Amino acid sequence: MPHAINIEVKTKYLSEQSRPAENKYVFAYTITITNQGDQPAQLVGRYWRIVDANSQIQEVQGIGVVGEQPHLAPSESYTYTSGAVLQTPTGTMEGHYEMQGEGGETFNATIPAFALVKPSLLH
Repeated sequence: MPHAINIEVKTKYLSEQSRPAENKYVFAYTITITNQGDQPAQLVGRYWRIVDANSQIQEVQGIGVVGEQPHLAPSESYTYTSGAVLQTPTGTMEGHYEMQGEGGETFNATIPAFALVKPSLLH
């Protein structure tokens, strides 16, 4: 398989940056992207669809991630941490990374939906 990108996500609620009284809930997410294919690939862009509990949708598109466009050789991984701010204590994120193969072809690596949940709501 020439292109197989695996994406793992870990999330964390940042209580010290959040202001629930002002409807501001801050989350960090750490993503590890692993090239499980047999050809190099470069992350060139991203697209996020962020939905809060009020069904408010934020769409975010841009070049690279955290200011970088990592190049991944086969079996190589790249990890970064970024964040999202919601107006509700729960929400979801999903999207894709735009990847470019060695021959210039582009393809999308799907980021499966994951939940952003303030811990006190997990009970």
